[in-house]
Amino acid sequence: MIEPLLDVMRRLRDPKTGCEWDTVQTFETIAPYTIEEAYEVADAIQREDMDGLKDELGDLLLQVVFHSQIASDEGHFSFGDVVDVICEKMIRRHPHIFGEADNSPGWEQIKAEERAETGKSSALDGVAMALPALLRAQKIQKRAARVGFDWPDKAPVKAKMLEELQEVEQANSPEDIHEEMGDLLFSAVNLSRHYGVDAEQALADATRKFSKRFNKVESTAPRNMREMSIEELEEEWQKAKSAP
Repeated sequence: MIEPLLDVMRRLRDPKTGCEWDTVQTFETIAPYTIEEAYEVADAIQREDMDGLKDELGDLLLQVVFHSQIASDEGHFSFGDVVDVICEKMIRRHPHIFGEADNSPGWEQIKAEERAETGKSSALDGVAMALPALLRAQKIQKRAARVGFDWPDKAPVKAKMLEELQEVEQANSPEDIHEEMGDLLFSAVNLSRHYGVDAEQALADATRKFSKRFNKVESTAPRNMREMSIEELEEEWQKAKSAP
């Protein structure tokens, strides 16, 4: 079933008869499109758009095929190798399904053993640098917590967040403000984690809510928003908040 798509990509990448855009692409130039397509898959799921999801999954699959073809062209590996590796990994990580184990030792334990086998000893190894900042902070904190590096409850986390806010207010230079704001955001992610809240999703939902209300203010404001006072805008904002 996958062969027609593999053939399309081989023809697009053919150095003599292929598409001049596709033939010059590299891992680096394609990577942003891969990330974008993954987000578009998530967006289709969020909108419960099954036709859109089908389309976006195809676009995401194309990215996997594209990277695999570049790798094949450069003599690194093929699409078949990618399939073999992921199959082996999933079988290895489910010994209670594909092996003789009665129970799974746990996904994270298995992944930790894999990291140790590859010489990666830190609990933080393997958290991708390219992840969105909030998501990466959350994953880093979870990894640290698994080895006991974590506050016992919410109280000290809240105190730390207030401390970081105070340090933002005391910062004097742009560089210091930049650093302290980073610490404040990191603390906010930590507090979200202690409440069992996904910080990335919470911020996405808050941004979506803000956008919806802002659009409502734009459409119902009695005149151009630039001409309105902050008090008038606040009044319109409260109306938008109470609207269904």
